[in-house]
Amino acid sequence: MTKSDIPEIEHEVLADVWPAFRLFEALSTQWRVGMGGPVGLDYGAIPSTGSMLGMKRKEITAAFHDVRVMEAEALLIMSQSK
Repeated sequence: MTKSDIPEIEHEVLADVWPAFRLFEALSTQWRVGMGGPVGLDYGAIPSTGSMLGMKRKEITAAFHDVRVMEAEALLIMSQSK
């Protein structure tokens, strides 16, 4: 998988999900990949990545649901680009 596999699509990020977006973006190298391509993020990397971004444990926990929504949408977009 290369950057060219991901279509260039611009989206506006709402202020209330900005911390989750920053976390999701920082996890961009943490995709688990199977024979058919990306299958999801490595959730084990979330706490340390959030911590490196200066997020407190409570903030990381609060962002987790939104990260999963972004992950699902990213997987959908990546599967459509095949």
